[in-house]
Amino acid sequence: MKEPLQHANQTNPTITMNSSQIRFGVWAPVHGPRAALQDPTEPFDASWDHNKKIVLEAEALGFDSTLVAQHTVNPHLPKSDQLEAWTGSAGLAALTKRIEIIAAVKPLLYHPVVLAKMALQIENISRGRFGLNLVNAWNRQEFAKAGMPFPEHDDRYAYGREWISIVVRLLRGETVNHEGPNFQICDYTLTPRSLHRERPRIYVGGESEPARALVADHGDVWLINGQPLPDVTSLIADVRRRPRRGAGLQFGLSAFVIARQTEKEAHDYLRHLFALAERDAEIRAVQRSNTDAKVVMFQTMAKSPRVGSNGGTAAGLVGNYDQVAERIAAFHAAGIELFMLQFQPLLDEMRTFAREIFPRVRWSVAHGAAHRSGSGWTQTDDRTTIPKEGVT
Repeated sequence: MKEPLQHANQTNPTITMNSSQIRFGVWAPVHGPRAALQDPTEPFDASWDHNKKIVLEAEALGFDSTLVAQHTVNPHLPKSDQLEAWTGSAGLAALTKRIEIIAAVKPLLYHPVVLAKMALQIENISRGRFGLNLVNAWNRQEFAKAGMPFPEHDDRYAYGREWISIVVRLLRGETVNHEGPNFQICDYTLTPRSLHRERPRIYVGGESEPARALVADHGDVWLINGQPLPDVTSLIADVRRRPRRGAGLQFGLSAFVIARQTEKEAHDYLRHLFALAERDAEIRAVQRSNTDAKVVMFQTMAKSPRVGSNGGTAAGLVGNYDQVAERIAAFHAAGIELFMLQFQPLLDEMRTFAREIFPRVRWSVAHGAAHRSGSGWTQTDDRTTIPKEGVT
């Protein structure tokens, strides 16, 4: 890339290509680091103060969104801190001015009327910058230890489908009458509704068949877990073929980023994170034992080594600055509009990404760099997450 670099636009970094925007988000550190839990450069900190600092810095750097994952107890270290997602999101909404706040929610934990009321409150605190991320839940112990039911995978999605159908109507300000297998609601209206738009944006996670059907019917954005470009392209094509009412569905991708001046430096650091992650082997074994084996995210992640959660480095955003920017441009050309990113150490890597990758992505999408002959990047499987010599 020959264009001289500039600092990220501090007011609105959103990048437009063919009338479609690229947005960049960052996962809030609600339960500590994403790649390795015992990293001396990233001490464990899931406190409100730390999350506030990270999100305010992300906004100042030009990131567009933050995702606040929802767990009642830390899913990796049950005796360690876990930020509460919805009260935390309300606080972030009040303190920020531009960044979108996305709070995850597990339908089994909240009655739809109560959740819709909470969402509308945060929507108005944020002045129209709030989104909710519907997730199916995977951690049995979060429910079992509280004496709460944890239905089978497809039953959870059936519950979530009924749940979101109620929430959407309440968010729009409709009066809801509903008789279903899980909820009976009579003449219910919530006010005030959103004072800024029709309703908050709805994100949906999950890649199973019930998840795809749900997002096609009720979602605004499908958040896909990090994986190679051909797999992401296939997932997008499958959901785009499905009947849908209303506006077109948008797509997001979770990914762990390692961007360095040279490709070697990036892969050296990837090997370093793999080595650190090995220290967490016992913790991860307990996590796997608590996980519903039918959750597609974990089936996908088991295909190859990777660091980070929700697909992590499997998206292939590991390389020199130009390579990472070109790979982002290629995902965007395939339909990805939101990149929900993970870094470690979080603060330093966010700053590097804003300084080095934002301007390169602008250049790449403007010049079609991801499609140029000789761009130096093709991706056919998960092997791009690891150098040829493997992990030692």
